[in-house]
Amino acid sequence: MKKLIVASALAAAFAAPTFAQTAAPAAAEAAPASPHTLTANVGLFSSYRFRGIDQTFGKPALQGGVDYSHESGFYAGNWNSNVSSGAGFPDGNLEMDFYGGWKKTWGDWGLDVGGIVYYYPGSEGRNLGTKADSGAVTNKELYIGGSWKTVSLKYYHSVDDYFSLRGWDANGNSTGKSTKGTHYLDLSATYDLGDGWGINGHVGHLSAKNQHNGSYTDWKIGVTKDFSGWVVGLSYVDTNAEGSCSGSSSWQPYCFTNSLQDEGKGVALNTGSKDKDAGRGVAVLSVSRSF
Repeated sequence: MKKLIVASALAAAFAAPTFAQTAAPAAAEAAPASPHTLTANVGLFSSYRFRGIDQTFGKPALQGGVDYSHESGFYAGNWNSNVSSGAGFPDGNLEMDFYGGWKKTWGDWGLDVGGIVYYYPGSEGRNLGTKADSGAVTNKELYIGGSWKTVSLKYYHSVDDYFSLRGWDANGNSTGKSTKGTHYLDLSATYDLGDGWGINGHVGHLSAKNQHNGSYTDWKIGVTKDFSGWVVGLSYVDTNAEGSCSGSSSWQPYCFTNSLQDEGKGVALNTGSKDKDAGRGVAVLSVSRSF
């Protein structure tokens, strides 16, 4: 009897490892990562400043866009915002940007080259006294930029009349000269403070071709806080653009009205009730999110 019990115990002892060593099913292989990336963004801003210049006459702007990128570095996207017709877009109230290019990084260094088209549907470029034919206000630029860590320097060069504008003289009269070749230099930086906080800064300079008093420098400094993906920002934006609306003796191209409309006469008609220095410093509050 004892022999039988011992024999049974030995059999069980040797059987257990056989069960434990049974091969488990192979884990399913992880699906390869897609080479395509699609993202979107949306934001609400207390004022829309483009290169330091007011585009909404101090009113809020709802902005958003979508971006596609490929692992090779190629990308394309669209971005949109409401604007004020008085910012140089007669009868227009929408900005649509379309862009594409190639971006690559090597360690801390990066390169970005591409092109962008700014399009204002419903606006009338002829009313700016710039073109013989009618059509929406547009601007086409090529750009190249380099970056190191969180610092970037980018150069933009217009390949057509800058925002459909022809040149003007010291009195603000049209000279008919092309503004093609107007360019902009953008130096920007960000810094992560940790715990969702960040700071950012920017300095830019517009070199306007054949536009008297059209060149200027703009700058911005801001702080952001990330709340579970929603980013709240506060920034101060300012310029030295010539935009005085108080009877300056020199031409002030950045003194904007709150409305420009077409009444069929082929010229820009100031139908607004207010004027404003579009380059004056302002604090901008924003909330945005990327998806």
